[in-house]
Amino acid sequence: MAEEIAGNESEEVRSTLDPEIEARRRAALARVRVFGDPALRTRAAPVEKFDDALAAEIARMTRLMEDALGVGLAATQLGVMHRVLVYRAGPDAPFVAVVNPELEWASTEQETAEEACLSIPGVAVDVERPLYVRVNARDEDGKPILIEASGLDARVVQHEMDHLDGVLILDRTSK
Repeated sequence: MAEEIAGNESEEVRSTLDPEIEARRRAALARVRVFGDPALRTRAAPVEKFDDALAAEIARMTRLMEDALGVGLAATQLGVMHRVLVYRAGPDAPFVAVVNPELEWASTEQETAEEACLSIPGVAVDVERPLYVRVNARDEDGKPILIEASGLDARVVQHEMDHLDGVLILDRTSK
């Protein structure tokens, strides 16, 4: 799994990207906070207002994540200190916006897989995470949602929730 699909391949592979896609990717990545930025180590505040501004924030995050060729993005990665994340774990999967997520349950069954991060370019590390999770949250309109995820979806949700708590993949791997 990698939050950044196109972030860790060689320059040779990157050069095969369509120039327009690569330009959008670079522009999107320029907006993402990188390792060392204090926003990445700060716990985000819960969202209290579900309004047009939140909907616009979620739409912007979704566009940036897609342009960056990522599978997930937390608001804190853009310096916005709201408990908001967006993800899409596969090219045919729908985009999902998650507001104020709370982990309700995680399986004891764990899986180790490689993860990368848009905020830590060029780094991929093995991270052990629960294979299944259940998360209570709100959608962008404030309606309650329940996410029951497994495999890659569970990994992406956990990765992005970590961002909302100021936790990075570097904190989840062996030294």
